[in-house]
Amino acid sequence: MSPLDPQARKALELGRQAHEPPFETGTPEQARRAYDHGFPGLQGEREPVASVCEQTIVGPGGPLNLRIYRGQGAPTANAPALLYLHGGGWVIGNLDSHDEICRWFANIASCVVVSPDYRLAPEHKFPAAVEDCRAVLSFMQDMPGGLGVDPSRIAVAGDSAGGNLAAVLALLARDDKCPPTAQLLFYPNTDAAQTADSYRRFGEGFGLTARTMAWFRDHYVRSAADMNDWRVSPLKAKSLAGAAPAFVGIAGHDILTDEGEAYAARLQDDGVPVVLERWPGQIHGFVSTGRHGPASRQAVEAAVAAWREFDPAFDTA
Repeated sequence: MSPLDPQARKALELGRQAHEPPFETGTPEQARRAYDHGFPGLQGEREPVASVCEQTIVGPGGPLNLRIYRGQGAPTANAPALLYLHGGGWVIGNLDSHDEICRWFANIASCVVVSPDYRLAPEHKFPAAVEDCRAVLSFMQDMPGGLGVDPSRIAVAGDSAGGNLAAVLALLARDDKCPPTAQLLFYPNTDAAQTADSYRRFGEGFGLTARTMAWFRDHYVRSAADMNDWRVSPLKAKSLAGAAPAFVGIAGHDILTDEGEAYAARLQDDGVPVVLERWPGQIHGFVSTGRHGPASRQAVEAAVAAWREFDPAFDTA
């Protein structure tokens, strides 16, 4: 096992110093308050982008708020676009908690990033989040002129539970007129069974614990039967063939390591191009800890490099 990166050690130390009780010992609302209080101390300075605006669209469950970033150098028309889905176990997280990552993507790729405030569990259980994210992707595909994006150059991305949602979207949208050109997944959750060996190796002491992950999942699913639905557990889909080319970023000290590796292997077995990048000394959520080390932005740079590899139009734009 690789030693912990100094950035990971700092993040873990800050977590210990906060003396917050584990999420699973309280209510979802208490978890959200604790998370909202803690994430600003992990993220770095907000990188300036060309523009940021917010828009509300009609979603499956009512008004759906979007934050739209136009990166430095992004064209005003026919720009590449990224739908970024925030992590947080389907229970916590919001437009602010992943603002830093969205700004990095917008600038590094010179693209337009759309980040939705999708519905959270347990108030809105599966499949509410999937339905919201699908609606936003359809909005980007059907109304590209208003966003100044090229509908044939939309990628999906996310971290943790957001990586789960992005992977599911990449499967749902396989037969769309303009399917996603890439799926960029950071430490994605791909199997709700939570039986991979990494749950044993890293179940305690590395930030996200096995107990907390079970708490997240149990708030998200309606019943145990949902755990076998591939829209919850994309690793259990009968076939991944035809999904968008994938970047999969793995943290070495993470309970989700094994299922991320397994998903990348399944994609490759089913003929999907994959770029698999590992950060052996990092912990779950490290892309959101940019205040304390360079690995966070470097991970986004690696994801964009893979996206460029998958989309030859980047070289001609």
